[in-house]
Amino acid sequence: MTGFRGFGEGAVEFYDGLEVDNSKAYWTDQRAVYEADVREPMEALLAALEPEFGRGKIFRPYRDVRFSKDKTPYKTHCGATVGPFYVQVGAEGLMAAGGYYRMASDQVARFRTAVDDDRRGVDLQKRLAAIGDDVVVRGEMLKTRPRGFDPEHPRIDLLRHKSLFGSRTWPPDDTLHEPGCVDRVVAAWRALGPVVEWLSDHVGPSDQPRR
Repeated sequence: MTGFRGFGEGAVEFYDGLEVDNSKAYWTDQRAVYEADVREPMEALLAALEPEFGRGKIFRPYRDVRFSKDKTPYKTHCGATVGPFYVQVGAEGLMAAGGYYRMASDQVARFRTAVDDDRRGVDLQKRLAAIGDDVVVRGEMLKTRPRGFDPEHPRIDLLRHKSLFGSRTWPPDDTLHEPGCVDRVVAAWRALGPVVEWLSDHVGPSDQPRR
């Protein structure tokens, strides 16, 4: 595999078209564009990131429509994970993220125990504050305080989280199609590294069996 040179010139246009015509006919007609301008560059990007972050995995382009009212067959972006880190490209450009996008109930319990602890909770606050304004921190949250916690708790907003991750996006531009695109992902993942480390140390993977 050659080194990462950026996503192909047709990547954004491919997903623009897929958002308009999310059909097997469109996908079949444009499959070569997807392979050359999206998937192969994503594979090269993951290879470039592997020495520092580990081996990655590209998600399948097909949507799981079994339990969804939306029956469109294809995802309108190409996403990949490297452990707790994530990257995707689509019509809106590039996104790099890191953290726990979903947490099982046992993970949420461990998360809240750690946030409630003054030493560990304050440590997380400091790590989040150090990320910088370019990265948006978010996650699924309860509308009210979790049961058993004081509404005046100094970290009540963090305690409301059921997941926690940060992300940064770049709209389509010339850099998306250049080798420097990898530098954007590296910078975002490094910025999120301390938060990911905290989650790994104090939450970790779920002990619950997969469904």
